[in-house]
Amino acid sequence: MPTEQKLAEAAPSKVAQQPRWRRALRWFIAILIAVAGFGYSSWVLEFILPIQSNPTNTFLSQLAEKGAPFRWVFTTGDTVSGSLLVLAGLGGLLLFSRRRYSTIGWVALTCFGAATIADAQWPIVPDDPDGPKRYVDTGLFPQLHQIHALTSTLAVFSIYIAMIAFTVAAFKYRRWPILRHTGLWILIVGSAVTAWMLIADNLPGNYGLGIAQRIQVGAMSLWLVALAVQIVVAERDSGIPAAHRRTAASSGR
Repeated sequence: MPTEQKLAEAAPSKVAQQPRWRRALRWFIAILIAVAGFGYSSWVLEFILPIQSNPTNTFLSQLAEKGAPFRWVFTTGDTVSGSLLVLAGLGGLLLFSRRRYSTIGWVALTCFGAATIADAQWPIVPDDPDGPKRYVDTGLFPQLHQIHALTSTLAVFSIYIAMIAFTVAAFKYRRWPILRHTGLWILIVGSAVTAWMLIADNLPGNYGLGIAQRIQVGAMSLWLVALAVQIVVAERDSGIPAAHRRTAASSGR
């Protein structure tokens, strides 16, 4: 039997030799990310709870603004999701191999979690219709008009950095096939609706911005679930040396 084939057959046995705590931690990180992905979709409860909102022309931030009914449901969902992602991001940095793009992804995921927590803790403060307008749109740095606008911008920026970094890592390192396929399409859809929002926000009219944002946030949640599944499925060979993985691939296994 060729030496390469022997190496390919022997490589899987190394997986079983990995410490149990590493396998347990990998599962724990995956569960944290999956639960966070579902928790970040708490906005779908607007269709169940007795809330008077029009998804076409309202933003999700309005569901959790001060004085809104059931705001605690949405702030709790975001706070829990953000906390889980901070833990998962730090755990990913400690557990998985340090490669440039995957490291950027874990750091960005941690930042997304932290920004999501801040997003929930500093909700929109609506203007009093009978009082003076608190925030005047000068056209410069609208993120500074309310803290919530700034934290939301940081959250979106962070999650897209994470999505892009992990996607690049999946292609560059020839691993993580779920992120190379399903994750890539989710990233494309999310990017398209983000462009829709950025362009439409500067045009007169509504252009279904509420729908666009819900698709955007839904794409983020789906991508987090895809990442969680990827960790469980494709990281099982994390203990196999790269040379053995290349040998196994070249032998057709």
